[in-house]
Amino acid sequence: MFKAILYTQWKWSRLPLLLMVFAGFALPLVSAQGVESAVHDYWQTEDMLSSLQSWGLVYPLLAAAVGLGLALISWSADHRGKHIYALSLPIPRWNYVLLRFSAGACLLAVPALTLWVGALVATAATALPAGLQAYPTILALRFGLAAFVAYSIFFAVSAGTNKTAGYVLAILGAVVVVQVFIDAVGWDVPFLQPLLLRLVFWPGPFEIFTGRWMLFDV
Repeated sequence: MFKAILYTQWKWSRLPLLLMVFAGFALPLVSAQGVESAVHDYWQTEDMLSSLQSWGLVYPLLAAAVGLGLALISWSADHRGKHIYALSLPIPRWNYVLLRFSAGACLLAVPALTLWVGALVATAATALPAGLQAYPTILALRFGLAAFVAYSIFFAVSAGTNKTAGYVLAILGAVVVVQVFIDAVGWDVPFLQPLLLRLVFWPGPFEIFTGRWMLFDV
């Protein structure tokens, strides 16, 4: 059963997955273009690291896009078929959901592995100045974990109906609108900012997306 579901999800996602693979492989190569081995001045090294850090913002965005794309693809056929196929199978609903989730999680490894290969190629082709180290494996592991977090969240949202997803987005939008209104009238009730800080900093679930995403660092 798992092999069949994995194969079908591979067929549905192979074109988007090809784009993810290309982006994952190319991103480390592109971000390494500004590294120069002849840099010896402290301020030049600082400018180079700042340039690398600006590229580091793309890694969590790509990880979130990979997780979102595979999560939506996992349920797209079921939504189109009104979940008739899932209900006709001789297995419990929770087992079917687990198989769907596991198949998508396996496909997450493909862009993570290609990003790792791209990072290894970029590391081998780049002469680093003194004091800098390459972290291709740590970067790839972090990318894979971030993609898995995004995939898990969007998979749970996509597992429901389109109406459920609409409710979730409406609630999030309402929270933002309320915060903007409070700021506009001058009330000192910053409830949205502390909530976001709890989400993106430890032990929040989105802490993996923050911080420094650096292929080369001190």
